[in-house]
Amino acid sequence: MTGVRPTPLLLVAAVGLTGCLSYGPATVPRDRADYSTAISDSWKRQTLLNIVKLRYMDLPIFIDVANIVSGYQLQVAGNVGGQLSSVRALQGNSLVAGGSATFIDRPTITYTPLTGNKFIRGLMTPLPPESVFFTIQSGWPADGVLFSTVAAINGLKNQETAINGVAPPDPDFLRVLALMRKIQLSGAVGMRVRLDPQKQQTSVLTFRSQDVPPETLADIRELRSLLRLDQDATEFKLAFGATSSSDKEVAVLTRSLMHLMGTMATQVDVPPEDITQGRATPGWETAQAPPGANRLITIHCSKSKPANAFASINYRDHCFWIDDRDLKSKRALSFTMMLFTLADTGERENLPLITIPAQ
Repeated sequence: MTGVRPTPLLLVAAVGLTGCLSYGPATVPRDRADYSTAISDSWKRQTLLNIVKLRYMDLPIFIDVANIVSGYQLQVAGNVGGQLSSVRALQGNSLVAGGSATFIDRPTITYTPLTGNKFIRGLMTPLPPESVFFTIQSGWPADGVLFSTVAAINGLKNQETAINGVAPPDPDFLRVLALMRKIQLSGAVGMRVRLDPQKQQTSVLTFRSQDVPPETLADIRELRSLLRLDQDATEFKLAFGATSSSDKEVAVLTRSLMHLMGTMATQVDVPPEDITQGRATPGWETAQAPPGANRLITIHCSKSKPANAFASINYRDHCFWIDDRDLKSKRALSFTMMLFTLADTGERENLPLITIPAQ
């Protein structure tokens, strides 16, 4: 009787068992992308839901994904047996192979309800003016950022939308926004932080005059004139307030996150019967929008979810959604989500956790 050579089946089984040993690292690229997409989508839906709930005078609730632990278990077993009678009597030969594999995916997700004094204060406190302008410096369009977050600049008022109607913006305010966007694109506006003799930080807004095209210099002069700023000053102190105390100060009256979400809520499309029956507050569709008024966001309402929704939620037997082709509304929702980070007041209080093991 001679030795038995490895059969192709044995070789395949050996290779399969070896490949399973490196399964863990192979899950990292897939899981990282999948969890990131899932968290992003849920965050969009939560923000959209809370905006819609405000239209119905419902309490907005925020829940954060605090922790994700993804655990895998892979068990593989195999056995091979056979009988070899002789070299010539092949009819008596036999080969038996068997195997088993068990794979368990058991992620544990921890949720944290965002409540408490610090979080509520962050929602109700106006955004810091320096955070708004640092956002502009990071590349966000100045006109969109200021239209969303600012109620007034040096006495020039922004548009206000409430239950009783729409207060139009000052025409000069809209012109300031357009000029800021043009100057931003030219790279002639900047922000920096300066320490005073008492070691207190002061945010300073600067306009560059060197190596700037003539048309940009004209825009800067017009902007200074509209804001009643010194035409010769090179930097201006950034302060919170409705009006400035001098011609070398830019006073910005910012909105809070709750104010911004409330403004968006008045612009949510709702079924007409919900308004007539008193279930939802009157909003944009019933207000007398004067010339020059602009919607901050457009949130549609339908009985079913459309195929081209950027974000959608089901509430009160209707689907509320933002069109994926509406860049303005998509930017407004994404910017609102980012503002939650700017409104963060620091370490959170010890809050109850909700841990859900997904079996």
